[in-house]
Amino acid sequence: MANDKKGDDTAKTILLILLAIILPPVAVWCVDGCGLQLLLNVILACLAYFPAIIHAMWLVLTKRG
Repeated sequence: MANDKKGDDTAKTILLILLAIILPPVAVWCVDGCGLQLLLNVILACLAYFPAIIHAMWLVLTKRG
């Protein structure tokens, strides 16, 4: 059973990484909820899309682990 939980975590992380690449604010919302990080990511996405992807990936990889 413990191995199944690890597989679920891996699948969720992979899906969040893909979501961070396609729609960074949605990935941030899934990981951190509605707050300052989401506002920052929306601003980054409006100004320049690539920094928003980096910010979302950083949140996904640090909050999930």
